[in-house]
Amino acid sequence: MKAMVFQGPGQTSWRDVPDPGVVDASDVVVRVEAVTICGTDLHIVKGDVPEVTPGTVLGHEAVGEVVEAGSEVRSVRPGERVLVSCISSCGRCRFCREGRYGQCRGGGGWVLGHLIDGTQAEYVRVPFADGSVHPLPGAVPAEDAVLLADIFPTGYEVGVLNGRVGPGDTVAVVGAGPIGLATVATAGLYSPGRIIAVDYAPSRLEAARALGADTVVDAAEDAEQLVKDVTEGLGADVVVEAVGVPQAFEECMRMVRPGGHVANIGVHGEPVTLHLEDLWIKDITLTTGLVDTRTTPMLLRMLAAGRLPGVSELVTHRFELGQMEQAYDIFTKSRHTGALKVVLGGGRHDELRLTELRPTG
Repeated sequence: MKAMVFQGPGQTSWRDVPDPGVVDASDVVVRVEAVTICGTDLHIVKGDVPEVTPGTVLGHEAVGEVVEAGSEVRSVRPGERVLVSCISSCGRCRFCREGRYGQCRGGGGWVLGHLIDGTQAEYVRVPFADGSVHPLPGAVPAEDAVLLADIFPTGYEVGVLNGRVGPGDTVAVVGAGPIGLATVATAGLYSPGRIIAVDYAPSRLEAARALGADTVVDAAEDAEQLVKDVTEGLGADVVVEAVGVPQAFEECMRMVRPGGHVANIGVHGEPVTLHLEDLWIKDITLTTGLVDTRTTPMLLRMLAAGRLPGVSELVTHRFELGQMEQAYDIFTKSRHTGALKVVLGGGRHDELRLTELRPTG
């Protein structure tokens, strides 16, 4: 089969690799119908995630059809369409029993495209299938469902829930990439008083406004002052860091009000400075986290009912599965191409939206 293989920092290729098969009795093998590229994949390619070894198939998000199932699998059977979660759950360790699947110590957690071969391939082996794949309602399009493999549960759990967004809150989301946009969309479920989105790319700020942001700010401007101006100098109740660079993290810590919450989602590849000399007295709660995907079944029900905002709006570019290298190029240059989420496969093989490939600034 063909797969997107990490060959070392800055090196990837779409090439032939052996077909996967069932290794453990809890495995399934899924024929990939739709797959997407995550910002975390770009961090891996850059070299920010040293645990990923050369030769690993990338990717941790997919929708597909089960073609083989181990003898212990009970929740799905061959022929069923499933969502492949970015997180695998052994279901037995302490953390899985607490619903903290991202911290699984039984061989799960974030393993696909990280510690084992991932989803950017024609077929993928998924371990611990009963806790790691979700049957899909027939009416849910694959290209919509694949966004629930990672970005929507991540934005919702690590941003909105960890940040404790509540009615009337001022919420600032720093970074309006796919995860930040999913955070904007799901924060709206809690009726905040105001959502502010900060980013450099005009196309992302436009998308943030369409998904529910009340105010958008070019990151080159003074976003901190704007937050102070609209909160009578206090700062935001909740600030979500969705970039993963030191400058953004420190900006978030300056934006939050005393007693507020900073929820870090960004994947950081280098140290940041935590200014405790300023923060020790401010009663601030800082959370970090890898998504657990415990809310995925609920989000799927909302999607099937047409009550999950922003899903279809996030897909800006579509490709055939064999166009993986082209899709990476478009997604990597998102500041110029306007790419939010790219989907490969999915049954909607439209031509590329050429207007979205023009530079946006």
